[in-house]
Amino acid sequence: MKQNEILQNISDEDLKKSLLFSQALILLISLILSFILFDHFSDWFQYLKFNLKEIIYYGLIPGLIIVIIDLVLMKILPKRYLDDGGINERVFQNRSVPDIFLLALTIAIAEELLFRGVIQTTFGYFTASIIFALVHFRYLIKPVLFISVLLLSFYIGFLFKITGNLLVTITMHFIIDFLLGLVIRFQKWGTVNE
Repeated sequence: MKQNEILQNISDEDLKKSLLFSQALILLISLILSFILFDHFSDWFQYLKFNLKEIIYYGLIPGLIIVIIDLVLMKILPKRYLDDGGINERVFQNRSVPDIFLLALTIAIAEELLFRGVIQTTFGYFTASIIFALVHFRYLIKPVLFISVLLLSFYIGFLFKITGNLLVTITMHFIIDFLLGLVIRFQKWGTVNE
């Protein structure tokens, strides 16, 4: 069955449950791998540093800049270049703002714990960045989306490399997902270039 047919046959609530299940699975994998790969489970705490200056300078501000770049791309490129098959629209278009907030936060925490917290700290920056991009497999057939997620992955990995702070990468990831989720929620896609 094609992705479009699957999307048409699944309710918004089932789609949300599926998304939350996938994020719970990513979080579980992070925890299991940390028990296997870390010397001590407490190693997590060295990567969770509340440094407000770092969080704002390396997480919040770059996140806002990336959202602005995405908005510019949405205005100048035809929709088909940025269309992920309708998944992001389905995930966010009929959600309340608190629901979008919680989904974006869940995704940011789960993915950053796995890709930066476990994979990057154990296998390196390059490996984590490539795997992160490949996990977003629905973007592989869309060159603009794939290049965008690949560059973003390397950038987030670089920020973790220089700060060693998962709260920075979680903040950036959250800002991007939350604000773009709000754009999808409140935007009329008909105004974007076809």
